[in-house]
Amino acid sequence: MTDKELLELAAKAAGYDFEKKATVSIKDGKRIYYIKHTWWDNEGRERHDYWNPLTDDGDALRLAVKLGFVIDSHGMWMRVGEPYSDALAHEQKGDDPYAATRRAIVRAAAEIGKNV
Repeated sequence: MTDKELLELAAKAAGYDFEKKATVSIKDGKRIYYIKHTWWDNEGRERHDYWNPLTDDGDALRLAVKLGFVIDSHGMWMRVGEPYSDALAHEQKGDDPYAATRRAIVRAAAEIGKNV
């Protein structure tokens, strides 16, 4: 599954009502997907949020909390799932355990998003 598909399904699982699908930008020669959320503040000014729990720790943590995930570090693996059930996603820690945790959270959310 592509990062774009993962983000769209994760957003769906969390019930986020983003008006657009994931878009891409190029950073350091790499494609980075994000979901742009447009909203208006109290003074009627257009504002934008960019949501990408694959790259943003805060977005990933908010997604995990919203979906009630349990995050477990076991040896070389990160596991993410719902309490008292099998893990929905496993990700090998590798050189960056934080990136592995974010990806496991998004993969677990995408699994839920497939069925929403």
